[in-house]
Amino acid sequence: MSMPLFNHSALTDVVEALREDLIQKDGPRISTMRNYRFAILCYDPAEEFNLRNEVRRLTDELRQHGWHVLSINLQKLLLDRITAQGEEWAESMIKMEKALFNNDPARGLQYLKDRVGPLIEGPDGIASDCSKIISEFVEANPEKKDRTVAMIGRAGALYPFYRSSALLKHLDGNTENVPVVLLYPGERQGPTGLSFMGVLNADSDYRPRIYS
Repeated sequence: MSMPLFNHSALTDVVEALREDLIQKDGPRISTMRNYRFAILCYDPAEEFNLRNEVRRLTDELRQHGWHVLSINLQKLLLDRITAQGEEWAESMIKMEKALFNNDPARGLQYLKDRVGPLIEGPDGIASDCSKIISEFVEANPEKKDRTVAMIGRAGALYPFYRSSALLKHLDGNTENVPVVLLYPGERQGPTGLSFMGVLNADSDYRPRIYS
């Protein structure tokens, strides 16, 4: 009998473990490092809709405990950056990708990576958008800072243009010390290795606590 590709605990159990570590009298315990308040919730991409339901439940529970949950949608941020390039830019990119794909699917995909990648990579890319959302909220609600957690989701929209390890790298030091949980569609491999969408080679450059 073949083994399942994704060897996860039950999703509800994983979310419950995260909830217990977030709701602590002395503050979140999602990290063993005082100034590195990041965590990753790793889940099977096939469970995306179940994950959203669980996160909604978790959000309700956190709010009942006096927390503010700041939801950050990576798909929306990606589309916002593409839209900002203008309709003509997007139409031209789509037309070229289709032409290349008809001759060689790999070339079509690489073309998209070459065009979309620069829009979201680096410290001034999509990580800066996440940081801005958190910083603007804290600036507008300073009294809520110590009871705020940011949930970054819809990461699958960035596949295959971007690695989430780069997102966390550029967010480090730019979140006003607000705890951040990245909802990660992928596969855990070893203590610190994660394969984005269960397809890309595992990236072991992860410092946050991983819930899976």
